[in-house]
Amino acid sequence: MSFPWAEHYEPKLPLMRWIDEKLPLPRLVYNAVGAGYPVPRNLNYFWNFGVLAGLALVVQIVTGVILAMHYAANANIAFLSVEQIMRDVNSGWMLRYVHANGALMFLAVVYIHIFRGLYYGSYKAPREMVWLLGVVIFLLMMATAFMGYVLPWGQMSFWGAQVITGFFSAIPLVGEPIRQLLLGGFAPDNAALNRFFSLHYLLPFVIAGVIILHIWALHIPGSNNPTGVDVKGPQDTVPFHPYYTAKDGFGAAVFFLIFALLVFFAPNLLGHPDNYIQANPLSTPAHIVPEWYFLPFYAILKAFTGNFLWIPAKLWGVIAMFGSILLLFFLPWIDKSPVRSANYRPVYKWFFWVLVADVVALGYLGQAEPTTFVVLASQICAGYYFAHFLIILPIVSALEKPLPLPNSISESVLHGEEQEARPIGQTA
Repeated sequence: MSFPWAEHYEPKLPLMRWIDEKLPLPRLVYNAVGAGYPVPRNLNYFWNFGVLAGLALVVQIVTGVILAMHYAANANIAFLSVEQIMRDVNSGWMLRYVHANGALMFLAVVYIHIFRGLYYGSYKAPREMVWLLGVVIFLLMMATAFMGYVLPWGQMSFWGAQVITGFFSAIPLVGEPIRQLLLGGFAPDNAALNRFFSLHYLLPFVIAGVIILHIWALHIPGSNNPTGVDVKGPQDTVPFHPYYTAKDGFGAAVFFLIFALLVFFAPNLLGHPDNYIQANPLSTPAHIVPEWYFLPFYAILKAFTGNFLWIPAKLWGVIAMFGSILLLFFLPWIDKSPVRSANYRPVYKWFFWVLVADVVALGYLGQAEPTTFVVLASQICAGYYFAHFLIILPIVSALEKPLPLPNSISESVLHGEEQEARPIGQTA
């Protein structure tokens, strides 16, 4: 998937030609994100979210490095150091709000990116490695976000660390030693805060490295597209620059507008007021809840209330919570349909939107008081989540009759998707 002139690229400026001879970086950029990288001509705005995630990561790294210059990873003064950043450091309040809300925006963008992949079948061959690396990035992001949430050392930070690390103690034999290794003791304190600060500082650079592998893996088969039809030739593609750099630029402008509105007008909209109270190990908050991006998985954890066989309920909850994410690794082999895009899979499309509603419901239930109704609803929604991937998806992929596909991307763009349909077996 390349243009004929991409392999013969030569910089025009003498300085760039010299750099390209010594280190072919200009050629790499040209072929990776420039006119030398051909992209399907029918990508919609849902394909902007990969670039937006990269921009969000850059914002997090830059603001995080600056905040680390003023933060003190000591349980006695961590909370006060955050307050000093807010009050005494020049533009410290803005840096902190940009970093805190940047994590929320980053996760929101990645969630949309994941669901776009689920809808358009971007996990299917030949892009399995792209998907697997994406799931690895998601797991690293979750770990980084959790450790960052602990650092302000407010009430919700402390008790969140207590609860989340407590999950490991449910694992027989090795669980408690693992928990003590994570915390550096029997409860969150200085050792835990130093560990979390070090890892929170390090992991974004690990994420950046995995993102490079993610993009590299993407450039081998090329981008998927809304039809799911393979690229047939140059007529199906356009250069990434200027066509999609302009489109991504518009998406970035909208993204940063929403980001600015959140930072300057509602910086604590999604935060918890208890985290503005200094951590107190002797005072448990009335209702401990994680950040919104953890809520669906937290609801799955809370759905298990009774022992089953020889396994206690707490261990079942931990297994289900981690299993709900690890399940995504096997998705390319669970869904065996030869058609990628849900636009041509009428049955799968309905179940996809039911899954979206189910995850949103789990998010709501994750922050709700654990009444009898909430627990029952959590159990039903958690059951459906696993049923969707392990039961419904294999059955639908085997029995569903897809709609006719267009012969090519250019045909779907220029002549409509209804003309000259071809057999299903000629896709993928």
